[in-house]
Amino acid sequence: MLTTIFSSAWFLVVWLALMIPSEIVLIRDLKRNNAHLMSLMKLVWGLTVLYSGPIGLAVYWTCGRKEIATDSLWRRGFRSVAHCYSGCGLGEIVGVTLAVGLLRFGNLGTALTTFAFAYVIGFLLTLGPLVQDGMPLRKALKDTFLAESPSIAVMEIVAIGVDLSLAGNAGMGDVLFWSSMIVSLSCGLFAAYPVNLLLLKFGVKEGMMDPRMTDHGEGHAGAHDHHHDHHSGGSHAHGSAMSHG
Repeated sequence: MLTTIFSSAWFLVVWLALMIPSEIVLIRDLKRNNAHLMSLMKLVWGLTVLYSGPIGLAVYWTCGRKEIATDSLWRRGFRSVAHCYSGCGLGEIVGVTLAVGLLRFGNLGTALTTFAFAYVIGFLLTLGPLVQDGMPLRKALKDTFLAESPSIAVMEIVAIGVDLSLAGNAGMGDVLFWSSMIVSLSCGLFAAYPVNLLLLKFGVKEGMMDPRMTDHGEGHAGAHDHHHDHHSGGSHAHGSAMSHG
């Protein structure tokens, strides 16, 4: 039943009909109402909506805008998992395409290649801003490893498992190949959400800041300055692995 649905070209047509307007709505809102968000988060939301269409837009609308009434753990969890998702999703797309389309690996080779790309890109998306903010490289590597590894591992194990289960032996020329990738990405997003909640709750991960508290008009630097002010206020125990993701 599922294979029949995902093998139909109409699935991709419907998906594009949902995803493209969602991306347009996101871009318009970022320009008109939330231009103050730092460039990294604009990229995160753009990729999240690209991967998950209206689901990604719903996450942004309820958790990522300055218009939210209050902030809470569940909203922080969605911002955190979206950050992880943006990098890992890109890695998964590159990995699967490379493994299946160019290298023609079997399931094991595809799984390992995809996981490696997803982990590296997801890892770098958190490591980069930490180093850019002046954190010593060794500490940034340690904190990123502790904070991101559980989320990336759960996200990719689920996403890759769903993708391989649905796609079977489908190649890049088959609708099922792309449909399976679309479905698997969102499955990984939801699977990693509770992991991010736990990481935030226990102070292993700090997550992205409250979008209402970003310094309007100051861009990336202003946002990160506030981020560190919040840090020094003692909201998390010193020595825990902190991450922007």
